[in-house]
Amino acid sequence: MEVKTASFEKKETEKVTVSGAEAVIKCLLEEGVDTIYGYPGGAIMPVYDELFKYQDKLHHVLTRHEQGATHAAQGYARVSGRVGVAVATSGPGATNLVTGIADAMIDSTPMVCITGQVGSHLLGSDAFQETDIVGISTPITKWNYQITRAEEIPEVMAKAFYIAKSGRPGPVLVDITKDAQFASLDFSYKKCSGIRSYKPVPEVNLLQVERAAEVINNAKKPMIVWGQGVILGHAEDLLKKVVEKAGIPAAWTILGLSALETEHPLNVGMVGMHGNYAPNVLTNECDVLIAIGMRFDDRVTGNLETYAKQAKVVHFEIDPAEIDKNVKADFPVLGDVKETLKVLLELLEKNDHSKWHNEFKELYKEEYKKVISHNLDVSKPDIHMAEVIREINKMSKGDAVIVSDVGQHQMKACRYGKFNQTRSNVTSGGLGTMGFALPAAIGAKMAAPEREVVAMIGDGGYQMTIQELGTIFQTKVPVKIVVLNNGFLGMVRQWQQLFFDKRYASTEMVNPDFVTIAKGYHIKTCRVTERAELAAAVKEMMESDEAFFLEVKVEQEENVFPMVPTGASVSDILLE
Repeated sequence: MEVKTASFEKKETEKVTVSGAEAVIKCLLEEGVDTIYGYPGGAIMPVYDELFKYQDKLHHVLTRHEQGATHAAQGYARVSGRVGVAVATSGPGATNLVTGIADAMIDSTPMVCITGQVGSHLLGSDAFQETDIVGISTPITKWNYQITRAEEIPEVMAKAFYIAKSGRPGPVLVDITKDAQFASLDFSYKKCSGIRSYKPVPEVNLLQVERAAEVINNAKKPMIVWGQGVILGHAEDLLKKVVEKAGIPAAWTILGLSALETEHPLNVGMVGMHGNYAPNVLTNECDVLIAIGMRFDDRVTGNLETYAKQAKVVHFEIDPAEIDKNVKADFPVLGDVKETLKVLLELLEKNDHSKWHNEFKELYKEEYKKVISHNLDVSKPDIHMAEVIREINKMSKGDAVIVSDVGQHQMKACRYGKFNQTRSNVTSGGLGTMGFALPAAIGAKMAAPEREVVAMIGDGGYQMTIQELGTIFQTKVPVKIVVLNNGFLGMVRQWQQLFFDKRYASTEMVNPDFVTIAKGYHIKTCRVTERAELAAAVKEMMESDEAFFLEVKVEQEENVFPMVPTGASVSDILLE
């Protein structure tokens, strides 16, 4: 993709002679960036030297690992809706970004990663800390580019931000050789407004929307499943109006959670492997399935051979590659979901599907009896994970941002968390990255300092990025950290129990004293081992103006139900 194929806004800053390194900083400022996450090193040192001069305009957060920088940038992007920025040096610094970049790619998170690189004359010579990060990152970025001349920096950076945030968002990596950072250029900046070979938003086809509206209006048992595309497209209000006008029961994917308030009467819960019973079972009984901004991930569909075969499928999607990729769409509707839903809303007839909605309510009663009541049962000696989340709900009144890691606690957080506003559920969906939550919570809190941000983490994932306690200590960011400690890699242990005859191979954790570690970083702490202590401990944490670490010892062998076994139909979901 050549720079000359791009188009740029007419507005241009006044030319000034600067180094390539300073040009990088100026580009960030022109794009409205005020916070970046990173870790310095030799090949990126010129940029950090210039960053020192711009401390009053650009806040750099020193993470304790480059992976932490990417996850913090993700958390910032997911809560703010802006592009997250991560910076690292060459070689191991750059490769440490890879997991976060891959996570951002599969979860459609806008992020620009800037890496230093050895001098251009050393490229290909296996120089110290030389790694082909462009080659490595090609499959997991929307676009990447290696800059070897200072003059390229403004245009490439403009393209990077445009590509990262346009259409279906995602990560972009810009690799800059050290000599390009030292060299001078006449700097001016124009924001990118288009690229000839890249069409991020398909034009709305009115006929497609009209056909979709007709089939929805004629449906007897319609069901909506919405995903993160609604949030990325800023279409939450339109989704709510569509749901209410058409009277359609609506379920969500894990990344779509919080686009519609949890307590909305037509919100029927989560679909997928550990989703709610009713929307999973009734996926295979609805006559029209309306997918909005979701990609039919395997964790949502279960066995594709049996998924919604009786239904006409309407698929609202911005990315043409997702149409018919996993599930055949009878009525595809391409375009920005905010535009397509606006047209759809005008075409929908006012409707009431109360009888159909009652089927969801009846199945919920069954799930409550067999699953939910047990998860909240206070008569048993051990604390349940759901009890902890319930206490957080009480204190937050549904207004907190909950950042969950990956595993059993993640499913519990999504199933039992209460949310009143959008961009409140932050988690690693597609990649399932353990260690995501702690650094992501740092970025989330910096993006929304006025909101409570609670990181919900298991004892396994916590230790993958536990060093980011140092970032919290240095920045004083008041993140609330809850570790649900069951002494196991819980989700893996659950599978071993159910499908491997309880052979708990390498899943039992021998953990350190988490409270003592947190105290070493001068973070307020509390450990709960008895149910009677829980409410007061959560209250103390939520009322603290500082960072707070809460460890809760929970039942060791609690499982997450409902559950769709791998390869099974969603309608064969297990309640126990």
